[in-house]
Amino acid sequence: MPRVPNIFLLLGGIIMVLAIIYVLVFGNFLDEARVLFPLPWFQLTLIDLYLGFFLFGGWILFREESRAKAVGWIVVICVLGNLAACIYALKALVQSRGNWTAFWLGHRQATMQGS
Repeated sequence: MPRVPNIFLLLGGIIMVLAIIYVLVFGNFLDEARVLFPLPWFQLTLIDLYLGFFLFGGWILFREESRAKAVGWIVVICVLGNLAACIYALKALVQSRGNWTAFWLGHRQATMQGS
């Protein structure tokens, strides 16, 4: 199994957990939202973030055999952000056992290689 991607995804997940804990302890969503939401750069950042979630979600829909499972992952990613994306990608890496074709294609690997 590739070590560098696993380490990268684990570190990303840990950083996201720490960041979430930080904002839960020190942040005030409603007060900060009143300031941030009207700002055009914040709006652009949200559009960019959710576009990334849906692009990543497209990959999940493509590689997962179960549509319900894929939609579940997409919902979790929209709620937990890239923490969930790191977890999903790490799960896909572990399941692929170092086979990058299996990582990217998931259940479609056999179909694509047979073409």
